[in-house]
Amino acid sequence: MKFARQLTQRRWVQKTMGVAAAEYLRLVWMTSRFTMEPADPFRLYEHEQPIILAMWHGQHFMLPFMRRGYRFKVLISRHIDGEINAIAAEWLGVGTVRGSGDHGRRYNVKGGVGAFKSMMDALAEGWNMALTADVPKVSRVAGLGIIKLASTTGRPIFPVALATSRRIELDNWDRSAINLPFSHGATVVGDPIRVPAEADAPALEQARSALEHALNAATERAYAIVDRRPAAARNAAPQERLEIERRVSNNGIIAD
Repeated sequence: MKFARQLTQRRWVQKTMGVAAAEYLRLVWMTSRFTMEPADPFRLYEHEQPIILAMWHGQHFMLPFMRRGYRFKVLISRHIDGEINAIAAEWLGVGTVRGSGDHGRRYNVKGGVGAFKSMMDALAEGWNMALTADVPKVSRVAGLGIIKLASTTGRPIFPVALATSRRIELDNWDRSAINLPFSHGATVVGDPIRVPAEADAPALEQARSALEHALNAATERAYAIVDRRPAAARNAAPQERLEIERRVSNNGIIAD
């Protein structure tokens, strides 16, 4: 165990693992077909740029392939696993901001202050930001950090969930789903959540609760679609769903 930990601290090992992870995700994308709901979610935020994209931790691995040319940066923690994730994200064309909050939802530790400012700067420069909404190590409980980011910058939060029919669900804190090739996938994007700059503590909490509810609803909907559960027959018109054509660019990202 000690040897493995020391090995993963070597830069060449991290690079190898990060690139391998990225190429594995590309394989999953290239061999799967995805349904998007609504049919053209990009239309939801096309005129809202830049936006904040929120997701649950452990359910986000395929999202780099869903950005359709929009510039995105993602918040990634500073630990060793985070370093590998950052390498994978950058290999797939997604920028990175390093840091995270703590269990108390603060951003003044673990590189949080710098990360928060970097996210503000990225949004000001026109980058979209993607980050997991969970309190660190507490699954499916939204923290206030992402809410305060939206309030400070005036940018809307779009909740998003992605699921695949073939997957391995890990028994860990975030219930990570390892997406498998040759799947039917679904991406569900919820309505935007806006947080006014003058929001007080009760208003921030209300927005936090709304985001948590929206992410849970999007996640339930995405899994209902791929698992073909009765709940998938939502009162949505057929044209609100779309089987994406296999039109991809050289790096596997959806092309217009």
